[in-house]
Amino acid sequence: MNDLSRIVGERLRAARRERGLSVGALADAAGVGKGSLSEIENGTRNPTLGTLYSLAGALGVPLATLLAGQAGARIASPGIEARLLDASIEAGHSVEVYRLRLEPGAIHRSVSHGPGVVEHLLVTTGRARVGRVGEEIDLGPGEAARWASDVEHTYAAIGAAPAESVLVIRSPGSTPVSAP
Repeated sequence: MNDLSRIVGERLRAARRERGLSVGALADAAGVGKGSLSEIENGTRNPTLGTLYSLAGALGVPLATLLAGQAGARIASPGIEARLLDASIEAGHSVEVYRLRLEPGAIHRSVSHGPGVVEHLLVTTGRARVGRVGEEIDLGPGEAARWASDVEHTYAAIGAAPAESVLVIRSPGSTPVSAP
């Protein structure tokens, strides 16, 4: 068990308990298997980026909350990797900053992050297609996009090379989860 898996499990369990949810109730709300959720909470399973976003969404917390704001924390799903650069909660809003790497040929479909959540993405190398499903736009190096992520949205590298970018997610109404 690595430290990040343990920390994510502890933070996840604390957030679930603070909200009075059973393992089964959170698993149902997030569309995750109850056994998988139990393994994640116990730190014996490394969750994918998609699974963590689903759990964070069901709990109503920013993803960085589950990562305990640990700069450098790396999470991935096939074709996409996010590395947390910074996270803060001020005046009821959270701001998360990630380095995002997209591999060619993979399309990452992200679940809704809830009302009022806005994403800003700046491509640093390569080309990417990003945005709300059906409203994606193509970006090259130095180009940026902004969208409300209250619906499903996608990220994909365009062409044969990976795309690197900086992703900023701003969420309203965020409160810290108590440390376990």
